[in-house]
Amino acid sequence: MAKAQVLIFQHVDWEKPGRILDNLDEMDVPSQVLNIAKKKKPDLPDFNEVAGVVIMGGPMGATDFDKYPGLKAEGKIAKAAIAVGKPVLGVCLGHQIIATALGAKLKSGKAPEIGFGPIKRVDRHDYFSMWAKELTVLHWHNDVVGLPEGGQLLAHSPLTKNQAFRVGSALGMQFHLEVTAPLFEEWLSTPEMVEGMKKSELSKLRDDFAEYNPRLQPLAESVFSGFAARCASYAKSLNG
Repeated sequence: MAKAQVLIFQHVDWEKPGRILDNLDEMDVPSQVLNIAKKKKPDLPDFNEVAGVVIMGGPMGATDFDKYPGLKAEGKIAKAAIAVGKPVLGVCLGHQIIATALGAKLKSGKAPEIGFGPIKRVDRHDYFSMWAKELTVLHWHNDVVGLPEGGQLLAHSPLTKNQAFRVGSALGMQFHLEVTAPLFEEWLSTPEMVEGMKKSELSKLRDDFAEYNPRLQPLAESVFSGFAARCASYAKSLNG
């Protein structure tokens, strides 16, 4: 049997796993980054050898299956993983893919949420136990998604009711804790990410990142090291 690994689904070049992959690497958890968004019948590793699933962000809609049929496969894999207790993590689009795969409704938000803004923790729980009641995080999305049946709401913002949720072995986050300083600079130099933005807006984004990133880093490490530890534990059970 091949060594158990974490599957990371990436949809565009610039929406990289960042700190998520850093934490998996630090714990020596093997991983494989795949982009299957446009593939109807993607060639995937044996599900029994999957130690965890990560679904990253992207500019497409979570249910845009005509143009991106692979998103449906990602949802099915997430649902199957949750059913057997494999760790699952979704960021932004990934958060929406997990929720819609479990029956939640997707819709356009009241307005785009781009840049740094506050979210409120709904109540204290083990995923975000070290968080303050309110936290300023990086947002970059238009669509929003409801809470899937049986899901626990973890955080919300004025524009987005479901900023984070957990359901079984899965954690979904609408916001971006994974973004490192180099990755953020890559975003700001990617035309698709900054289309229509003024230089003053880009300058404010840089200033805000410099202010908030040092506070977010330990929280991100807490969330992603916890996920990596769960994947390592699951991999150990598979590898015997």
